[in-house]
Amino acid sequence: MVGISDDLVDAFDRDGVVLIPGMLAAAVTDLAGAVAENMAAPSRFERTYRPADGTAPFFQDFCNWQRIPGYRNAVLNSGMAEAAAKLMRSNTARFFHDHVLVKEPGNSMPTPWHQDQPYYLVDGAKSVSFWVPLDPVPAEIALEYVAGSHKWGKDFRPERFDGTSLYAGDESERVPDMATRKNEFEIRSWPMQPGDVIAFAFRTLHGAPANTTANRRRAISFRWVGDDAHFVKRNGRTSPPFPDLEIQDGAPFEGAEFPQVWPK
Repeated sequence: MVGISDDLVDAFDRDGVVLIPGMLAAAVTDLAGAVAENMAAPSRFERTYRPADGTAPFFQDFCNWQRIPGYRNAVLNSGMAEAAAKLMRSNTARFFHDHVLVKEPGNSMPTPWHQDQPYYLVDGAKSVSFWVPLDPVPAEIALEYVAGSHKWGKDFRPERFDGTSLYAGDESERVPDMATRKNEFEIRSWPMQPGDVIAFAFRTLHGAPANTTANRRRAISFRWVGDDAHFVKRNGRTSPPFPDLEIQDGAPFEGAEFPQVWPK
């Protein structure tokens, strides 16, 4: 497990996103097997986008760490939890969920610019996602992040891929039109190798191009929260959904689904 330096923590706090080369390189083989197992038997939360132009699909699934050993081992035994706590400057790290994303070769669907936070039933200032690719990610399809956007004090309106609002009656501010305004912001983007990790805060604005290459782009996000995490009620079904969970707005974020992994 790659160490987390104080300089990296400062950069994460400032920019809301950092690259950690090779952080999960030792886990790539096991995680690739876990993704294959996941795709062969998706969960009830599986969501595959099939572009209208007939190009290759974009597979997604959530919340499989308890049933797929490769994910579970990464969550509990890879050192991610300690790294998450350090980056968040938190005394604890609690696991939120896993999210697998597979863009097949030639997939024409970009990931729209968005923040993750407004989609979730958890809130708090301390958060981190570890996005780990299992295939090389060349610069032309690399994720892009707006540095510092996690400190704008805004939660932009969460939308589905078709542009409709996720929550009924949500009139909050929409994400800036990045197609015309991207040059106004400081963008962070890196080509990556399998096992490299991008760590980013839930409120960091980001997006990703379509997979225009001839290779798959398999990736997994592992999402963590810190000391100040609490439940938040939304006016609709969150993503990922937790339909069997009864929550109270503002209550501490805890439960068997969300184990505290650090300290053990």
